[in-house]
Amino acid sequence: MDRGAAEDALLIELGGRTVPFRFARRRRRRTLGITIDAYGMRVAAPLRAPWREVEAFLRDKERWILVKLDDWARAPRPGVVRCATGESLPLLGAALALEVRAGRAGVERHGAHLVVTAPARRRPLDVLMAWLKRTALETLHPRLEHFASRLGLPAPRLALSNARTQWGQCTAAGAIRLSWRLVHVEPRLADYVVAHEVAHLVELNHSRRFWRLLAALYPAWREARGELELVAAGLPILKGTP
Repeated sequence: MDRGAAEDALLIELGGRTVPFRFARRRRRRTLGITIDAYGMRVAAPLRAPWREVEAFLRDKERWILVKLDDWARAPRPGVVRCATGESLPLLGAALALEVRAGRAGVERHGAHLVVTAPARRRPLDVLMAWLKRTALETLHPRLEHFASRLGLPAPRLALSNARTQWGQCTAAGAIRLSWRLVHVEPRLADYVVAHEVAHLVELNHSRRFWRLLAALYPAWREARGELELVAAGLPILKGTP
């Protein structure tokens, strides 16, 4: 480990590779933790954790770290979609080709094509966005009802958010907000997010009890969480949206 570097930008040799990472000590943290995403690796440690423990922890996780870094290096980067004929847009995990026509506002799926029709006074992108959000609600609400019923709860109020990185949120009042961008991903991955937020209706925290509850609702949550992170990295940016 290069301890001579600035505290928030360090290096470590793992598997013959020099791996840069961001390091921070947290006053309230009790354990060492690693986060790897499109921005690289971040390591958090308790305030008084010795350097030797940090380094030993990273070397113990060496294989996992290198695999995750390689996964993220291969992850697609987001493209920009302006809603023009010939562009590609993911819908429920399937890549569809866009076709834009003039006419009465509407969107229809025809096999591997998504046909967007817009009048002259309205942008095709606005028509597409409104349809995507309606489709998100129609797709997510039944799944919310499903997971809530498994806990013996009525379906909570559902609203959509424009969040790019926070897929869902459960409020103390029992309302759930889900990103409309879940309409892009496979339903099984969206199910993980819905189950996660429904579990918060009972445990508004990330305690051990919460994770046990989530595992009962969605046993493969760890795998889904990791896959969703990689998929999210390549989701398109619809030009003109927040």
